[in-house]
Order: sequence, then C-alpha cells, then structure tokens
Amino acid sequence: MTLPLALTLGEPAGIGPDITFAAWRRRAELGLPPFYLLADPAFIARRVERIAPDTPLAVVEPAAAAAAFATALPVVDIAVPISAEPGRPDQSSAPAALAAIRRAVADVHAGAAAAIVTNPVAKNVLYRSGFPEPGHTEYLGKLAEEATGVAVRPVMMLWSPELAVVPVTIHLALKDVIPRLSESLVVETARIVARDLRERFGIGRPRLAIAGLNPHAGEDGALGDEDLTVVRPAVERLKAEGIDARGPLPADSLFHQAARASYDVALAMYHDQALIPIKTLAFDHAVNVTLGLPFVRTSPDHGTAFDIAGTGRADPASLIAALQLAARLSLRAQPVAAARRA
Repeated sequence: MTLPLALTLGEPAGIGPDITFAAWRRRAELGLPPFYLLADPAFIARRVERIAPDTPLAVVEPAAAAAAFATALPVVDIAVPISAEPGRPDQSSAPAALAAIRRAVADVHAGAAAAIVTNPVAKNVLYRSGFPEPGHTEYLGKLAEEATGVAVRPVMMLWSPELAVVPVTIHLALKDVIPRLSESLVVETARIVARDLRERFGIGRPRLAIAGLNPHAGEDGALGDEDLTVVRPAVERLKAEGIDARGPLPADSLFHQAARASYDVALAMYHDQALIPIKTLAFDHAVNVTLGLPFVRTSPDHGTAFDIAGTGRADPASLIAALQLAARLSLRAQPVAAARRA
C-alpha cells in the first residue's frame, strides 16, 4: 500500500492553503504523490470557497487519504478551530500551526504517513504565542526525540537541481555566529549531511565543499583566524574519517556554475551565506529538507506571503517540488514504525 504524505497547514493566514489547493489541482498533470492536509476542515472549506470553489474536499483519516486523493483533496482534522483571515494572523494561528506539525510527526511515527511536508509558518506569530524553539527545524527535532526516545540533531539543507546548501549555524544574529561556531559543530553537521546524502539521496560518496567564515577564507589569518582554528581542523577531521570534504573555501567563488559541478553540497558557516546563493539560483523551486531526523521532512523554501494570501496568485512550484522530493526520499527511508519494531 502506498502511504500518503502528511502536509501541514502552516500559518493559516498565509499562502499554505492556497498553494495546497493549486498543487492538488495539478496532481494528475504532474503525477504528484498522494497527500493529505492537516487542518481545520471548516477553515479549509471557507478558503476553498473563496479562491478555489472547484476543489472538492474529503474529510478523512490518514488511512483513507490515498484512496480519496484522486477525486478530492483529503483533509485530516487537527481538532483546533481556526478563525484567521488571509493576511491577518490571530490567536488561532499558532495553536493550529503547531497542532498540525505535532499530528504529522505522530502520523509518520505510527506508520500512517510516508513523510512530512510542511507549509510555511510565521516565526514571529509563533514567538508571540510563547513558542520556545528557534524555528520549524528545531521543533521537529524535539518532537522526533519525544517520539523515539533517541537524541536527534536536525540539520537544515536547502536543495535544488542547481545547488544544495547547508548552513552550519541557522537562525542566529550575525553577532552570535562566531561564539556559536566550533570545530565540533562543523564536523557533526558534515557527518549528518554525508550520511543522509548516502542513505536518502543515494549518492555513494558525497562531495562536501566547506565555505570559510571570513572573506577569502580568512587570507591565511589576515582577515580573522576562525578559518585556521575552526574550519580547517574540522575539514581535516572529516577527511581522516573518509568523508570527501574540501575547505575552507572562499564563499565568494563557491557558487558559480563551474564550482558547483565540483561538489554535491556546500556547507556555509551562517544563514545568509547559504541562502542567498540558492534563492538567487532557484527561488521558485528550492526545497527545505531536514536531515538527521528519523523520517523525511521537506518544505517549500519561501515564507507565508501574507500580502497575497487568499488571492489565488501564490505560485505552488516550491511546494510541488517539496512533495515530489519527499516522495522520492521516502522510498529509500525505512518507515519509522518498522524501524521501531526492528
């Protein structure tokens, strides 16, 4: 039996529902894998009536989602009423977004879903509700630990056919990057990346390009010693472990076409060093993939776009790519429930 993908609602006031409707309508044309939307059915019915009245809905449990998918968008009830209007988050936004994530993890852990795809959340809305985690990635890691009892170190990778990048530090102010960056953090991140590229992406010996922190990778210490004292020792440790790693490499010459052909993934030292190049090359179809989890999780590589929510103008390309990649990766991943029984 083909298990469906669990698709979370994301921020209800954002474009998550809109791009979900658009992706479902293209299911046959693109051969999309079956998926179900975790949401409040009454809320989804209102949004469908507003922008996609030709989209039939079926309120189901996950076990019935694959069968319903051909003729209706399957919706699994998260039991959290939603009152938010397009572009206007309210007090129901954060509880609904988090409930959908929790249910998705529970479903994949129970073997009811093949993988998780998450629609975009608004971190500021979550923070105002008291959400303690830095973001989606960290919260999924916490839920995975709770579900399995095994320590999890989630790693964010942005993937596209043109480029794959991993920020070693993620949601940090720039002034906090250097105190947080360490040789062990670079090594641990690279190990997880290399393992998941082998096991889930099927790359026999992944090639890792490790960017330097400073301009020109520090110019041999003239522009900061972090590349000599942190990044270079990390690369040497990775090489000693048999991982194909190179660096520290100057980030300003790491992302042109010829350079990209020499590696499978680039590890950057901070958020924008990684995300600017991939959003320049693949803004409309890059996918956020969380490595290091005991299940597959992907997400569109964009935000909630409050300004166009509820208009029907949102581009579903990145969500479609996320659904396709989740299906591909889940074929190689051992189901969580089966792993638990082994």
